[in-house]
Amino acid sequence: MLKKREESTLNNFKIFETNQFLKDLEQDFKGQQERIKKKLIAYVYPQLRQNPYFGKNIKKLKDYNPETWRYRIGDYRFFYEIDVNKKVVYMIAVDSLFLRDHQYS
Repeated sequence: MLKKREESTLNNFKIFETNQFLKDLEQDFKGQQERIKKKLIAYVYPQLRQNPYFGKNIKKLKDYNPETWRYRIGDYRFFYEIDVNKKVVYMIAVDSLFLRDHQYS
């Protein structure tokens, strides 16, 4: 059994947070910053490690090169790219519908 667990762990993707992603995470998030970070660590990252292509809140964006995906949590969108050969998910940016609405007011 232990060997199977190790093999399945080896097939998982790694998560890499880019500098831009980390900068975006410093947004206010309407006072929800800590809750968002906890959700990323406890729920989103484990899901992306297992299968970054499919899930309830996962969507592949159209006409993006390189291929880009987004993970949605409420009004927030977390964008990432996948390197299949290296088995790495690159978290590249965060966007908020709330922040976008108030930037152009």
